Amino acid sequence: MAGKIVLCRCEDVTLADLEHCVSRGYRDIEEVKRYTGFGTGPCQGKECLAAVASQLAVLTDQPPAAIPPFTSRPPLAPTPLRLLARDPGAHRFADDPDRDRERSE
Repeated sequence: MAGKIVLCRCEDVTLADLEHCVSRGYRDIEEVKRYTGFGTGPCQGKECLAAVASQLAVLTDQPPAAIPPFTSRPPLAPTPLRLLARDPGAHRFADDPDRDRERSE
């Protein structure tokens, strides 16, 4: 049996990471999230929140009901550069043979 117990598959947070986090004084789920990065992957905590919270309750001697879920935030969506570009020819290189022709049209 493997010795690595993964609590958050998206961010590869293990039980050992959580134990280390608690040993450094992080006992709140928000602090644990910021320290380990759990809940910030593609699932946004849907897969790992219960596992991390239940292990955090065990490690901190708290009842599981005393650990509220972390604050959910929507993932950041990247803005396509085409929306920011003002000059349609800006992506051309100076030695591009078609550059002058496109600007004159």
